[in-house]
Amino acid sequence: MITYNTENVPMPHIRRRDTSAWIRRVAEQHGYSVGDVAYIFCDDEKILEVNRQYLQHDYYTDIITFDYTEGRRIAGDIFISLDTVASNAEQFHTAYEQELHRVIIHGILHLCGIDDKGPGEREVMEQHENAALSLLGRFEA
Repeated sequence: MITYNTENVPMPHIRRRDTSAWIRRVAEQHGYSVGDVAYIFCDDEKILEVNRQYLQHDYYTDIITFDYTEGRRIAGDIFISLDTVASNAEQFHTAYEQELHRVIIHGILHLCGIDDKGPGEREVMEQHENAALSLLGRFEA
């Protein structure tokens, strides 16, 4: 089950049923099914707190993914800072909704085993994000 929760922010405007169908489709394309995935939309202060407490990182970020995947069934908690999503959208000259969906699927791609920290991995992640975003319109039409 995919759930959408908030902490310190209002729920972003997303079509939950369509977004969940899209997430399932992307996971299936990578050979996974979707188990329990919880999105927690929050503000910068909450994501900084999570980053410090669980990862010992002292900086803001747009997303933190806790991976509980077992076998080919993805599961996890995905924290997304809506503050950082908004500033990224402004910085990259893209629509807020597009940046939000990019970050939503970024967490799923991590759960599917795609990394973005090593040499060349960021480019691979971006390719997968772009491919997933190209599917989104089919679910939101």
